Amino acid sequence: MRKTSMLTTVLAAGVLVLSGCSSNDNPSSGQGADSATPTSSAASSASSSSGASPSASADALLATADTDLGTIVVDSAGKTVYMFDKDVQGSGVSNCSGQCLVAWPPVVASSATPQVDGVTGPVGTITRDDGTVQATLNGWPLYYWQNDKAPGDTTGQGVMGVWWVLSADGARVTTPPS
Repeated sequence: MRKTSMLTTVLAAGVLVLSGCSSNDNPSSGQGADSATPTSSAASSASSSSGASPSASADALLATADTDLGTIVVDSAGKTVYMFDKDVQGSGVSNCSGQCLVAWPPVVASSATPQVDGVTGPVGTITRDDGTVQATLNGWPLYYWQNDKAPGDTTGQGVMGVWWVLSADGARVTTPPS
């Protein structure tokens, strides 16, 4: 009986965290200006057999990797990045706040012009309400998924029908994970 109670508690907590990601209670959270200057590179995409290794120089924030979903955008360590359908492309605002940010932390940039390797879409930044500089691709604020543990993991793909990986040009990839 105690196992059932603990499982119910864990599941309820998970639903609470995910529900924060699907609501739009505070649309002005994360306001900022999207950088108008794209900083992309035409470098070639990764060609690793596992899809876990990006083709990134040490200075690049974003790179690409070959996965079961195709060539997608990852960070320099190979961790998959995602976009959120509740964000408005090019608005300069992130609509993920509160508990949503626990599950989906922002991809933080150290400058307004993040370096890239293999990413061909326009890359920029927004400044969140808390002052954090969040990377964007093709106008979409970028996030990590808390349950992706290893380079190349794409377990956030399609979560709640609103979280998606991006192709090198910044297009949403809606193919479900295989």
